[in-house]
Amino acid sequence: MSRRTTAMSSSNSSNSGNPTSGDGGQEKQKMLLSAETGHFSMIRALHLADLVTELNVMSVFSSMRYCLGEPTDYGNIWAALAFMPFGLFFDFMDGKIARWRKKSSLMGQELDSLADLISFGLAPAAAAFALGARTPADHLLLTFFVLCGLTRLARFNVTVAVLPKDKTGKSKYFEGTPIPTTLSIASLMAYWVSQGWILEDLPLGVVAQGTPFEFHPIVLLFVVHGCMMVSKTIHIPKP
Repeated sequence: MSRRTTAMSSSNSSNSGNPTSGDGGQEKQKMLLSAETGHFSMIRALHLADLVTELNVMSVFSSMRYCLGEPTDYGNIWAALAFMPFGLFFDFMDGKIARWRKKSSLMGQELDSLADLISFGLAPAAAAFALGARTPADHLLLTFFVLCGLTRLARFNVTVAVLPKDKTGKSKYFEGTPIPTTLSIASLMAYWVSQGWILEDLPLGVVAQGTPFEFHPIVLLFVVHGCMMVSKTIHIPKP
């Protein structure tokens, strides 16, 4: 998650007085983005790593299509769940490509966080909604989860430069669980689909049914995971 942010901040801190090839790429990107003419200047400003980052976002629409289709047709929900691990792959590859090409990108840094929010925050919440967690209380709890992911990514971007680093300039640990760990919930939802435990048959059923507080207890998984993402005391060593 956000390896490009870490690489860029460490590059800037260790070479503050000497412009790098990555800095040149950033200056060119700034020039293209600030140009007053040129309909496609933004497209030309994107680096290869930025394009790979955008491939990260592939799963939300399949969940929406499942909501509009027949409940017994699992094709779209399977696609939504299957695309999430690909999001992790592209999240890993964009950093690899940025370091290989020695081109850091401020725009890529922002794209990385936004793509992570959609792929690992919004997409799992949308899949849970598609599978049947659709009461008003469910909506509130799933929204809390997405907001935790948003806050966690914003905090990472702000604090990455001041977190303890190793000799290579890489942060020693993640503060709070990284947002891609929501794939664990996605894999659990895939198991529910394989067993047909969806809609009225969601595991653990419904609590306070028929009241304004009606909700599915499984949504508490998202709440707990959201709290772990924004925790300041959980430190997970980086591989």
